Amino acid sequence: MSLQATPARSSRITKTRRTSASAALGLKRALSSPSSARPRKRLSLPSEKSVPCNDDDQLDDTGVIASLATDLNFRDVPQYMEYIRNNMFSDMPEKAGMNSTRIAQVLNYQRRMPPFVTISHVDALSTSSTKVEREIAELAQAGIVRRVTIPNRGVGAAAVGDGVALVREWQSLAHAHGVLSDHLKNKYIALMDTNPTSSTIPGIALTPPEISALSAAGFLTSSPATNNHSSFFAAPGASSLTSISTSGSRHAAGSLNAVGGISGTHHMHGGTSLSSRPITSTTSFNFSLPNTGTYTKLLSEARTHFSNILKKTKFKEAPLDMLHERWDGGAGATDRTSARGDFKGVLPGRTKKWKQFYGMRFEWILEECVGAGLVELFETGSVGRGVRLTT
Repeated sequence: MSLQATPARSSRITKTRRTSASAALGLKRALSSPSSARPRKRLSLPSEKSVPCNDDDQLDDTGVIASLATDLNFRDVPQYMEYIRNNMFSDMPEKAGMNSTRIAQVLNYQRRMPPFVTISHVDALSTSSTKVEREIAELAQAGIVRRVTIPNRGVGAAAVGDGVALVREWQSLAHAHGVLSDHLKNKYIALMDTNPTSSTIPGIALTPPEISALSAAGFLTSSPATNNHSSFFAAPGASSLTSISTSGSRHAAGSLNAVGGISGTHHMHGGTSLSSRPITSTTSFNFSLPNTGTYTKLLSEARTHFSNILKKTKFKEAPLDMLHERWDGGAGATDRTSARGDFKGVLPGRTKKWKQFYGMRFEWILEECVGAGLVELFETGSVGRGVRLTT
């Protein structure tokens, strides 16, 4: 007689275990030149994780704060900048759910982004913000990068207007501009090379028509009125390691408001237009990148939306893969098709990621928010990494 043993089943309900999408967060290098520095080990994530039932479940916390710096392997600030610039937007999906006009609008918008990255984003990927600051100062002195500070765009690490740009990309934009004369382009670039770390250039270095042309193109903005002994280089709170090149204003670079409103009046002395008002030895202007206003507006709105996703959860935190799916709007989470092969999921073009943020990648905005101190990553020990608000 054969006996069949039947083990007693636990009344505890077990949840289906699956591979978390957070393991896919490992960010691939987009640069051709490998680092010659000591390689860093990538942070290994558990491959099997249980999924929390809902937002009311508080995540476990092992007490380990995760760092994005362990996922990358770069040796200098220009490589960080190249990576950030090349990975801001996702590729256009095949089934975008957008007509050709909208697709062209999105792609053109992406191409118009200035060659600018925030210091907080670089800090999120680096192991030492002090080292980054020192290197930026050295590169600025050598004319390789230019520090950019846009007033009225936040303070401290959360400032969206505190960043850096590669000089060669900046000057390439000036060279490629179709309206400026070759003589003015060369003169502008020569002024940049002569003043690699200066916050402003004297107005007498350019003629009034040249100032008007550069301002209309977004390469120059009026300097806020200051006393004769002060400058942005010596402004309270400015870094002692770098000299700051001020770019932009409270309005979008290249707009009429950026140069003082109608007829360019009332933004400085005399109330006359840029081309007619007298240029004195105390008049100064700021170097500017075109479309910086568009960039900072997009970044501010994206940071706010990212934070709001977490604010809607009970404990202001969420597993990384769940947060990723919500940023993407559920688009492409699974390949949903009907029996006839028709797509039944959420089309990307209907999500906020593509409608409002033009395809901004989840990993990119995560890095921005971590660097700005708005959120932090932590190890849960059960569902991989979690993300929570810091305030």
